[in-house]
Amino acid sequence: MIPETTHEELDTVLTRAAEAAEPFGALAPADRARLLNAVADALDAAAAELVPLAISESNLSEGRLTGELKRTTFQLRMFAEVLDEGRYLEATIDRADPDFALGPKPDLRRVQLPIGPVLVFAASNFPFAFSVAGGDTASALAAGCPVVLKAHPGHPELSVRTGEVIVEALRAAGAPEGTFAVVLGVETGTRALTDERVKAAAFTGSVPGGRALFDIAAQRPKPIPFFGELGSLNPVFVTPAALEERGAELAQGYVTSFSGNAGQLCTKPGVLLLPAGHGLAEELAAATRNVGPHRLLNERLHGGYCDRRAAVTSVPGVRVLAEGSAPGDAAEGATPTLLETSAETLLAHRDELLEEVFGPLSVVVTYGSEEELLAVAAALEGNLTATVQHAADETTDLARLLGVLRERAGRVLCNGWPTGVSPSPAMQHGGPYPSTTDARFTSVGTAAIDRFLRPVTFQNTPQELLPQPLRDDNPWGVPQAVHGPR
Repeated sequence: MIPETTHEELDTVLTRAAEAAEPFGALAPADRARLLNAVADALDAAAAELVPLAISESNLSEGRLTGELKRTTFQLRMFAEVLDEGRYLEATIDRADPDFALGPKPDLRRVQLPIGPVLVFAASNFPFAFSVAGGDTASALAAGCPVVLKAHPGHPELSVRTGEVIVEALRAAGAPEGTFAVVLGVETGTRALTDERVKAAAFTGSVPGGRALFDIAAQRPKPIPFFGELGSLNPVFVTPAALEERGAELAQGYVTSFSGNAGQLCTKPGVLLLPAGHGLAEELAAATRNVGPHRLLNERLHGGYCDRRAAVTSVPGVRVLAEGSAPGDAAEGATPTLLETSAETLLAHRDELLEEVFGPLSVVVTYGSEEELLAVAAALEGNLTATVQHAADETTDLARLLGVLRERAGRVLCNGWPTGVSPSPAMQHGGPYPSTTDARFTSVGTAAIDRFLRPVTFQNTPQELLPQPLRDDNPWGVPQAVHGPR
């Protein structure tokens, strides 16, 4: 049993993080890139130790976890490349102009600077990629912010050991002491969030837990940014033409998407909109029944899934297409459940049916007209994703639907499935509340670094006092946008 972090230990961690903030943030991008690469190399080297630990604490397979660790180190190296490019600094030089149209203009220079120590709350469903060394940690370190990582209680031994690997790698590569630390305990996380030395926080988890933490961050005497990924339904809309074109293929693809990883993905599709009289009930049910049992991450999540499953299946007007198992014994695992209802019932019971079920359950919703389809789309709250399955020759008819969905989702997909989130420059993994607490930002992809930077403008500042990226001689060699007369 790993003990929770004491108040005294937390105070030491926060003090060291605050002391590390200035020297760590002042490092040249190339130096921080070297540190991130060192961490990635160390985690790859420790795979034979870390993956078995993850298996023992998560009920996930060796193949899944090995791939996830590869994704984790890929993300670290991806942010190292972002640092080497230097564009994230957005160095902008607006030279003084005595002849400016609105009157003499001073010399103005703007750059992105690290926000300060960041508190990261690790997730349970990705023990590597969204946990100790995950995207929040990688992007915060890349931004130049020390990280205090609050470990998830679902995999404490893995969290502690992963943290040790990271700290050892950073120390060996010359990072300031206090650049990274792991702490444990629910109260520890809350206490850290209220501490003035923490300047921002990131979270992946449930809506109630994330909202409680968001409120704490907002109610501090000096509120701080809280970037929470909370809950998402990830609806899929199928047009009549797509149904006619490839109905059987869509049925199999949907079941694969919602049941994969036992439905324990934040992008799992929870609702499938099909035209009334779709004729796919038997194919959907058969594909669902063919999925074997899968243990959920832990007993707490299994219990929560059973409760939500019971609530959804008891809604009047909802019928079972394929009744998966959800036994009381979490060790036996669960098989997927697929339900069906009408758009009318969905709209009448939106509170029960338009809430994420974390686990292998999904609902097929039939609609009778385009207007009814649009009514369901308009009833949705914020989502990470929204998907439209359409035929190739009907793109001009989809403008109204996509216009509604882009207001309610951070990623709009056409003819694909929402599970699978590629770390890349154009990825947006964030959306309107409750999917995230700030739809302007992403937690996956290179733009995730923006969460932990703040812009500062220097006016008429002598060259020797300017940050390196804003100097005329540009010692870091980063891209500069220069405006005004030479």
